[in-house]
Amino acid sequence: MTLDDVTALIGVNESGKTNLLLPLWKLNPAGDGEIDPISDFPKALFGTIRKAPEAFHFITAEFETGAASEELAGLAHVPREAAEVVSVSRSYDGSHLVSFPLHRPRETDDRAEVLAEVEATLARLRSIGSADGDRLREALDVLGDLQAELAGSEPLTANDLIRMRNRVGALLPEEAQEVATDEPAKEAAGEAPQASDTVDPFLAEELDTLRKKLGGRMARLLAPDPGQIDAVRSFVLSRMPVFVYYSNYGNLDSEIYLPHVVENMERSDLGAKEASKARTLRVLFGFVGLEASEILQLGRDFRDIQEQAAADAAAREGKTGALRKWLDRSRTPEPDASILQEIAEAKRTRSILLQSASTKLTENFGEWWKQGDYRFRFEADGNHFRIWVADARRPQEVELENRSTGLQWFLSFFLVFLHESQGAHRNAILLLDEPGHSLHPLAQRDLSLFFEGLAAKNQIIYTTHSPFLVGADRLERARKVFVDRDGSTRVSGDLGRDEGTDTKRGASFAVRAALSVAVADAMLLGSTPVLVRSTTEQIYLSAIKTILIREGRLRPSRDVVFAPSAAPEIIQTMVQLIAGDASAPPATVVDSKSICRGDTNRESAVASACNRSITFEEITGLRGARVEDLFGTDFLAPLVDRIERRPDRLFVDVVKRGVPFTQQVEAWAVAQGISMRPDWRRDLALRAKSRLLEQDCRAIPSKTLGKWESLISHVIAPTMSEAA
Repeated sequence: MTLDDVTALIGVNESGKTNLLLPLWKLNPAGDGEIDPISDFPKALFGTIRKAPEAFHFITAEFETGAASEELAGLAHVPREAAEVVSVSRSYDGSHLVSFPLHRPRETDDRAEVLAEVEATLARLRSIGSADGDRLREALDVLGDLQAELAGSEPLTANDLIRMRNRVGALLPEEAQEVATDEPAKEAAGEAPQASDTVDPFLAEELDTLRKKLGGRMARLLAPDPGQIDAVRSFVLSRMPVFVYYSNYGNLDSEIYLPHVVENMERSDLGAKEASKARTLRVLFGFVGLEASEILQLGRDFRDIQEQAAADAAAREGKTGALRKWLDRSRTPEPDASILQEIAEAKRTRSILLQSASTKLTENFGEWWKQGDYRFRFEADGNHFRIWVADARRPQEVELENRSTGLQWFLSFFLVFLHESQGAHRNAILLLDEPGHSLHPLAQRDLSLFFEGLAAKNQIIYTTHSPFLVGADRLERARKVFVDRDGSTRVSGDLGRDEGTDTKRGASFAVRAALSVAVADAMLLGSTPVLVRSTTEQIYLSAIKTILIREGRLRPSRDVVFAPSAAPEIIQTMVQLIAGDASAPPATVVDSKSICRGDTNRESAVASACNRSITFEEITGLRGARVEDLFGTDFLAPLVDRIERRPDRLFVDVVKRGVPFTQQVEAWAVAQGISMRPDWRRDLALRAKSRLLEQDCRAIPSKTLGKWESLISHVIAPTMSEAA
């Protein structure tokens, strides 16, 4: 799965979206995120992994190294291209493994290249000669043997190179090898190199050079995995981005019971929901500079102090001591002035702390979230801690829980994001699980734009099933998440790909919905909308419009868009909605005038649409006519028999002219004992449209074309008159 600056993981419930984010978070969490055997170990392999958690990888992710690739290549001793991508895995024991997926270590060497080096050395020795004739002849013999051995075509292994290097090295006396080895160091120190008394310096230099070349080739084949080099591991792990995970479970409540907060902050056995909320509260108190335990202690009254003292006495002295303390307290029921002074001072201190914390949260949230001027106030009453909110539109303070869940989400996310991704974690990757699912669609669009700003410094990966958080203009960032046929979760950037076991293609539906919203907005803008009963009418009438335009019988000044509205009562609603954004209400094509009867107080937009409505009865002159009756029985009847091949008697054999077409199909199906599919009319419309657009228009009767032209001209007549 390749990720963009902002990536949307789209899938139905239980498709595994959350299980993609959680392992990423635990790869390198900014906070918390320890691997939990109970939650994270695969149940089928639980026993096996528990015995050797270091042997199994929990999560693996690949990162582009960018500008750091050159430095990393130097540390890893690999080409720069191989260091452009680094892979980091985390095992179930919490350890990390670094590797380079683009690095292809050589397991064999090129025989021809080694042969060329040997032959070059042979040529130089033969041309120049040496005063040490015996050693020269021995060297020529050995190199000649190597030349013959290298004449083959098989690649060389590390063992082959070791053997050849040793044979060349054996030609050098031990002291000559030492001289050759020490010369670079001595030259660097400014000392003159010393020649051997027992070997020709030129011969020693040539042989030692060849030996080192063979040794270098051998070393490259035997080089350790670059990811296991300590310097490389430290470099990669110190620069790996941290992950910030946030889900709706962490949303703050307006009223917080402080004893539970103090207790939960210390616990490590909380469930996912409780742990998320405890994490947000820990961040909240830490961000505003408060300690939950301190706020709790500062708010104690005299009775709380007495009860605590009695509990301490019981712990120290047992029941007898506790009874004595109780008797003493009963004799002095009222606290003295000094104790009251301390209590009052503590509560004033708490009030100042809460006021300061409220101001800090208000200022910081205002700098971060520009779409409101929210003011927050913290209040503590005994064991209870409350958050109040006000803004310019609602100056009266309201408890956070009574404000929108969207504000609760933004405030809670702001705290976790600010705490875990800023400062040392400025380049954190944000993992957002179903963000803003409770927001209004317009607010979800705003949230999508808000992600653009965050992505300037933080890569974002979020899960959703809302089309308003995808956006048709951002489909390149969408990834489908679905359960494959083998039960595993799959992620694909191919938005048209089959979705395994999900026959309803739920992820694709969300993407298509996003596209439909955008297409609908674009189509309705500047077009002539015409409301029809269903997608069946939409399919037929769209085909009719295309044919009339192609034949030159229709020249609309604007595009004509047929919008299905499902039922008469919905048509009225859609008329009002579309009329709100249009200069004139849309026309309607209906089965009957029933939507325009019996309501004299109808809104003007609906009344105007009723005046512009037309029925299939009016066009065909056939009582009870529907859209199919615009096409004639000769054209549609054979297509019905293609849909239903089971009956003994074909529909074309029983169909009659002058009777509504759909009524005849339904009666024929009953007579033949056929149960027609609920969407048979839509299937027939798709077949009819395909056949119409493929055939020669001269085959369509002129009378039929006339009916079509009359219908379309009627619904777009106001637009055409405007153009004239």
